[in-house]
Amino acid sequence: MKHYEYFNTLLPELTGNREGPVASVITPSAAFGYTSAQEAEAIFAGEAQKPVYARMGNPTGGKLENAITRMEGGAGAVVTSSGMGAIAMVLTAFLRSGDKVLCVGGFFGGTYAMMRETMPRFGIEALFCDTDEYDYIEKSLENGVKMVLIESVGNPNLRLPDIRRLALLCDRYKALFVVDNTLTPLIVQPLKMGADIVIYSTTKIISGHSAALGGAAVFRALKSEEEKLTDSKFKDLHPFLKKGKGALMMVLKKRSMRDFGMSANAFSSFLTLLGLETLALRVKRVNESVAKVVSILYDQGVKVRHPSLKYHEHNLRYEALFEDGCGPLFTVECSDKERAFALLNETKLVVQTANIGDNRTLGLHMSSTIYRDFDEESRKKMGVTPGLIRFSMGLQSPLAIAEDIIDAWKRVHS
Repeated sequence: MKHYEYFNTLLPELTGNREGPVASVITPSAAFGYTSAQEAEAIFAGEAQKPVYARMGNPTGGKLENAITRMEGGAGAVVTSSGMGAIAMVLTAFLRSGDKVLCVGGFFGGTYAMMRETMPRFGIEALFCDTDEYDYIEKSLENGVKMVLIESVGNPNLRLPDIRRLALLCDRYKALFVVDNTLTPLIVQPLKMGADIVIYSTTKIISGHSAALGGAAVFRALKSEEEKLTDSKFKDLHPFLKKGKGALMMVLKKRSMRDFGMSANAFSSFLTLLGLETLALRVKRVNESVAKVVSILYDQGVKVRHPSLKYHEHNLRYEALFEDGCGPLFTVECSDKERAFALLNETKLVVQTANIGDNRTLGLHMSSTIYRDFDEESRKKMGVTPGLIRFSMGLQSPLAIAEDIIDAWKRVHS
């Protein structure tokens, strides 16, 4: 990747300080004093850039927001208490009862449950389709879908959407295009590919250490011409557009965070900033390791799935659009739950947990954990079979991880 050195230089500069405390300062206060009644009025009006109240953000979170904005090439960002908090913030800020969201591709279980079960309770309808069902996608957009939601890489089905093609369709039909980029920070830059909003669970790769729960939504700048948000379908947002550059920040904070309170706390933001400093080094290492591990596993007869392998249905797209990899995930198919349990229990280096993107290599049986409450049809739609194990590559030796999984596979299948 051409930009690793750029990010290795940029991110430590953004997360630390050149004078005074070199590390980021934690500001744990819930409330902030105003110098005068006039200043209080200006702060609440959004005319003075000072903290209002910690539910609307704090200085440590503000530093993280600035760093993630620069990293993503956006106009601004809002950090939240979790990745699901970031998704909930975007949905509740931009949608209302009667709106439709088109969910394209595979989805993390929490996101799928929110779209299939929770949002319909508030009158927001979720439509689902596979990654390449373009006839259905375009017809749905023609019929007034207000938002398209995708993951940059399907978790755990590892299908790859064509982000640029979807972005063009969303612009043509004036729909918001939201990309969950949790698995692919730095190596996929959705805003530059036409997305309107990028979502992260910063708990994952951005932090890397499993010590800080958090999320973020990064948004693009408003366009001077052909701005889709000026369309009548977004008329309830039009008063905010007068705010100019900060318009989408105000939409997210005043239409969602203020009322639902999915705010990031200062200590989690501080820990996330620490992880962000080394993100470029870790992303490069992990993506190189994944390619090595899945190649070794495949050669040894393990039923491994990853887009870098020639038999994967999106291998050509992977080669064309994901030159630096597609994140830490790969899966192994064990044919049934019993063999999957046995394989996981036989490994020596794999931590069994529901997280991904950690500095350690993680593994989890999908259908008995994250997807246990879904019916068979839903699990099939998400690519979850009874024997599926999801692995998330860490910083360990790829040879050691491959050997560990192969040894476990042989013991289970002997």
